[in-house]
Amino acid sequence: QVQLVESGGGLVQAGGSLRLSCAASGRAFTAYAMGWFRQSPGKEREFVAAINWSGDFTRYGDSVKGRFTISRDNVKKTVYLQMNSLKPEDTAVYYCAADSRRYLRNVDIGESGPLYNYWGQGTQVTVSS
Repeated sequence: QVQLVESGGGLVQAGGSLRLSCAASGRAFTAYAMGWFRQSPGKEREFVAAINWSGDFTRYGDSVKGRFTISRDNVKKTVYLQMNSLKPEDTAVYYCAADSRRYLRNVDIGESGPLYNYWGQGTQVTVSS
């Protein structure tokens, strides 16, 4: 079992930066691939980024490539999402998620929400123009 708690959301002007954190409980965290997703009203949930269990492989959604960076600290059991050059269209609730298939191969790390079976409660990010 893993519990996930996001933090770091808030209001920022376009062009600004925010860093989201996802604190995890449970020893199995270090074996799980982790992902960030987002959802805004009236839109489907969107894949943002994923990272493998060891932190040396990452994947990004097309809309955030070059602006967002995912990382993890397995000692602190925390996943981060550094968001730079924020745009109004980045406004959404951001969710952290864990894929509990242990030591997943990089090629199997997915961008589909149903692959992830543990989710946090979300943190609101609002980017003003």
